[in-house]
Amino acid sequence: MSAITFEKALEAGAAAAVAEPAVVAVARSEPAASAASTASVASSAVPVARDGGAPSPKPESRAGEWLRAAARATLPPAIGLAVMIGIWYLATLSAGGSLPGPVQTWEAAVKLFADPFYSNGPNDQGIGWNVLSSLQRVGIGFGIAALIGIPLGFLLGRFATLSSMVNPIISLLRPVSPLAWLPIGLLVFKKADPAATWTIFICSIWPMIMNTAQGVTRVPSDYMNVARVLNLSEWKIFTKILFPAVLPYMLTGIRLSIGTAWLVIVAAEMLTGGVGIGFWVWDEWNNLKVEHIIIAIFVIGIVGLLLEQMLIAIAKRFSYE
Repeated sequence: MSAITFEKALEAGAAAAVAEPAVVAVARSEPAASAASTASVASSAVPVARDGGAPSPKPESRAGEWLRAAARATLPPAIGLAVMIGIWYLATLSAGGSLPGPVQTWEAAVKLFADPFYSNGPNDQGIGWNVLSSLQRVGIGFGIAALIGIPLGFLLGRFATLSSMVNPIISLLRPVSPLAWLPIGLLVFKKADPAATWTIFICSIWPMIMNTAQGVTRVPSDYMNVARVLNLSEWKIFTKILFPAVLPYMLTGIRLSIGTAWLVIVAAEMLTGGVGIGFWVWDEWNNLKVEHIIIAIFVIGIVGLLLEQMLIAIAKRFSYE
């Protein structure tokens, strides 16, 4: 055997001697790792007691979360209403009986809403028919104002020259009280019902024009530059760019208009007469039924609140944000 062969044999033997303890160590470590993994699985499967053996708290149920959210939503308004009724009751005590209290008004409301749609002639109808008549006038006047005001607002915001021509007229007529237009309506239409609708139209159109025009002017200039580069038609610009961007402003104007319209119709009907919640309030005053007037105040407020909440729901439904 040569020296080179002998050296190679020695190196091979040393390598085998080193590898053998490593294999034994790996073989010994495998049971330990298996035991550790088994212990970790067992520890994850069995809950560990904390705080001196006390069990861990359970997560809050969905029913508890729902009840808590419902309490946060209903308790503050309920407390506010209770405070208002309490102040009302104390005010009736100091008034010496001339102002109906909550209990007396509630008893009158029970009798009144037992048959809200009775009809004993054109001037003696239930509160339900009067509310519906007022809503009809508001709907007609408001609808005509929307058909004219919203397109006009788009035009004023889109074309600066037209805006410069019309803005002074709007600034002149907008501060005029809506009731000041009522005699003009009586003169032109010769009847009380269309005159009241005319008054609703006048008071509803300004917020829709102004908010819609403001929304058009706030459209980013980059959008319009892209429309010019693509050579889009005015109809494409309106449907694809202006309408989605202006919709929140337009819906805000509609909300302001419907609130103003419902506010004005009560005063207009007090002056024109006929069937309507405003006339009904004035007729109950002539009959000295103050508790019915208080009931009408609540009815007017509830109807106005429902109209506003309906428009808020529509705005959320058609929001592009």
